[in-house]
Amino acid sequence: MFAQALRLLLEAESDLELVGSVSTGEAAVELTAGSAVDVVLMDIDLPGIDGVVATRRIREQTPDTQVVVITAFQDADTVAKAVQAGACGFLPKTRTADEVAGVIRRAAAGELVMPAGSMDAVMKSLEASQRNRTQGEKLLSQLSNREVLILQAIAEGRSTGEIASQLYISRFTVQTHIRNILAKLDVHSKLEAVLLALRHGLIQVDKPS
Repeated sequence: MFAQALRLLLEAESDLELVGSVSTGEAAVELTAGSAVDVVLMDIDLPGIDGVVATRRIREQTPDTQVVVITAFQDADTVAKAVQAGACGFLPKTRTADEVAGVIRRAAAGELVMPAGSMDAVMKSLEASQRNRTQGEKLLSQLSNREVLILQAIAEGRSTGEIASQLYISRFTVQTHIRNILAKLDVHSKLEAVLLALRHGLIQVDKPS
C-alpha cells in the first residue's frame, strides 16, 4: 500500500520518470540491470533477499545508480548496514511526498541524503563493524589533496555539478575521482567514505547551532 501510494504521488512530478515498482529485492536487482535507473527507493524489510543485500547487488552491477533506503524506523544499525552496502542515505517513511521527491532529486544530483541529527548515530554504529583506527588512517592516507577536497564538498552537501564548478573540472572528472576514492578506501558508497573520513578527522562538517 505504501509503494502504491508513493507511485501515485511521484507520477504527479513532471521532472521525475517512474521506471517501475516492485515488491521483492530480487525484482529490484533485475529491474535496475535492464534499465537506466538513476535512483532506487529501497525498503529494508522485503521478502527473499532483504533491502541491504539488494542494495549491494544493485551497486555492484550499476555503480552509478543511487540507492536511498526508506525505513519505518530510524534504526542506526540497520542504516549503517545499508550504508556499507552502498546506499547514499536514508529516508523515514513519515516524510511527505514533496520531501520524497526532493530527496530523489538530491540523490540523482550526487548529494548525500541523511535526516538532520542522524549522522552521529550512524557513525557510532559503523565504528563497531568497520576497520580499526590504524587501518582507517592508512587507507585515508592514500587520498590525494583533490580527493580530500571532493570528500569535504560531498560532506557539505554539494552536488556533483557544484563540485565540478567549485574545482573547475568536469562532472565526469568528479565522478572519476569519486570512483577512485571508493576504491582506495575499500567502501561501497560516498556516504560510507564521508563517515570514515569524519570519524578520523580528515574532514569536518559544522553542526547547526
